[in-house]
Amino acid sequence: MVEKLEQVPVREIWKHEAYDFTSWLFENCDSLSERIGLSISPVEKEKSVGSFNVDILAEDASGRAVIIENQLAPTDHDHLGKLLTYLSNLDAKVAIWISTDPRPEHVVAINYLNEVVPQDTHFYLVRLQAFRIAGSGPAPYFEVEAGPSEERTAGGKVKKEFAERDKIRYEFFQQLLEASNKATNLFSSVSPPAYQNWVTAGAGKSGLAWVYAAMKKMAKVELFLGHSDFTVNKSRFEKLRRQKEDIEDKFGEALIWEFSDSRKQQYIRSICPFGTLDDTEKWPDIQKDMVDRMVRLEKAIGPRIKSL
Repeated sequence: MVEKLEQVPVREIWKHEAYDFTSWLFENCDSLSERIGLSISPVEKEKSVGSFNVDILAEDASGRAVIIENQLAPTDHDHLGKLLTYLSNLDAKVAIWISTDPRPEHVVAINYLNEVVPQDTHFYLVRLQAFRIAGSGPAPYFEVEAGPSEERTAGGKVKKEFAERDKIRYEFFQQLLEASNKATNLFSSVSPPAYQNWVTAGAGKSGLAWVYAAMKKMAKVELFLGHSDFTVNKSRFEKLRRQKEDIEDKFGEALIWEFSDSRKQQYIRSICPFGTLDDTEKWPDIQKDMVDRMVRLEKAIGPRIKSL
């Protein structure tokens, strides 16, 4: 029998960030090591840095200093500043920021830092969640939201190629948004991105967004259910899924209903069959199809959002 995975509020397990979670992590750094692919050995808790204290000072397999800053709350600028302060003052080469709710702005910031710092310096932003199965004890789940990659840490030729891809993304979404704004005002206040493969627009309620996304392997449109509360996303998703037949009838074809108990965010999406971001010669057809799908998706789901 397959059991159901249940999300557990982190604060039910570790009520106090410093006394409970930091102490637990100090004794269980291997749980984090497995998820980020970096061997970590704890050295000291609450390591003094002037008038501040870094939650955990550790070292990797090469003996490089690693700092870990914990935040059982949404990420904020204060902790980002602390991360940089600890890294520079302790001459560390790896900074790990753990949060129950990494904000998109801080994901971008960590990715930016990985682009501009020396190649031997790495930043990670890690989401902390907890789950249990069929009444078992809770288990932590670490998910890397931002971290070093070959593209972001390599120099010279690779960085030029990365910049070129940013330019290509910008051009694609600039053209897509121009076409979209002729058909709908959903994205009329949105600017094309240069560093990510999607653009979002509010769907009329907190935690809901319309999304255009184009990547190397897929182009798609979707309704993104991204409220900070998993139960809210689940409830909204299930309410819409109960109307699946009518929604898909109004959309004109089947949709992909992507739900998972192992993550907070959920998706209702439709895939463009004409190509991907790399198919530059097909961009007009891809963009036209994406706009058409977005218009149909909003007409099929939009009127139902107020009742969610």
